[in-house]
Amino acid sequence: MRRTLLVANTSNMPVAAREASIYTGITLAEYFRDMGYNVAMMADSTSRWAEALREISGRLAEMPADSGYPAYLASRLASFYERADPVTTATLGIVQVFWGLDKPLAQRKHFPAINWLNSYSKYILILDDFYDANHPDFIPLRNKTKMILQNEEDLTEVVQLVGKSSLAESDKVTIEIAKIIKEDFLQQNSYSQYDRYCPFYKTVAMLRNIILLYDLASKAVTTHKLTWNTIRHSLNQHHILVDISNSKFYNPSEMTQQHITQQFDLLEQRIHDCFNHMDY
Repeated sequence: MRRTLLVANTSNMPVAAREASIYTGITLAEYFRDMGYNVAMMADSTSRWAEALREISGRLAEMPADSGYPAYLASRLASFYERADPVTTATLGIVQVFWGLDKPLAQRKHFPAINWLNSYSKYILILDDFYDANHPDFIPLRNKTKMILQNEEDLTEVVQLVGKSSLAESDKVTIEIAKIIKEDFLQQNSYSQYDRYCPFYKTVAMLRNIILLYDLASKAVTTHKLTWNTIRHSLNQHHILVDISNSKFYNPSEMTQQHITQQFDLLEQRIHDCFNHMDY
């Protein structure tokens, strides 16, 4: 808090104060930025600012536009985001990206606390050529990861009603793999040497092994009629689950890309070997 400035306004304050507060905040941020400091400005929320603009516009008897907002709302938002670079739903049309911060994730100490289902980017298609040229398997891996997380979200409601034991074995696989994705892939420790940044090759390799585990486990429960408990027992005997979790500890600042890639390749082969030796 000693390094924090808070510009507060509430809905019962004069509308002009609510409209001016966001300019006060960004002016303060620019002042410290120009002094050479690193500044993070968070505006919560620009939608309330837009409502203040709508109220002022109504009192001035200006011609309303969409939803009663003034016709100059878009230009006001654009001029603000030219000065700073946060992201909110109200300005998605300008910045093309939405990061949905999630309070329950922060309460569980899951950082970055960005909701993976609500957040999205309109730049995804633009990057497809880069992915195809450098990591052609990343796009299908990403799509399957999003599918697993979405299915897990739907299954969570069922589990809360009837319990996990009532789920089909394939659904249990989805929940367990989603847990690995959330805790071992999406969660990062910015204060660690191994996890404060993740090279893209490491990201793809981690995801490849997690999705491989999902595919082989799903095939085992649907084709060979194994239960998840049987699969998990075999995985634990071969230390597969532990090693998948520990793969995030590969430190790019201490290990070469070739060495890290070899470690992921060895783990991939061990996953295949584990399922090949299961008693079907």
